[in-house]
Amino acid sequence: MQEALLSLFTGLGVGFLFALVRLPIPAPPALPGILGIVGIFLGWKIFHLIQTWLQSGGS
Repeated sequence: MQEALLSLFTGLGVGFLFALVRLPIPAPPALPGILGIVGIFLGWKIFHLIQTWLQSGGS
C-alpha cells in the first residue's frame, strides 16, 4: 500500500510540475488511454496467475 501511495503522490507531483512549466501531460489524456494501461497491467497479472496455477498442477 505504501508503494501505491508513493506512486500516486509522485505522479501528482510530476503532473503538477509539467503543468507549471506548460509541458504536455506525460500520461494518456483520456479515459481510453488510462483503460489501456489498466488492461496491460491486468493482462500481466492474469498471465502470472495462470502460470502459477499450471505449475501447481492445474488443480
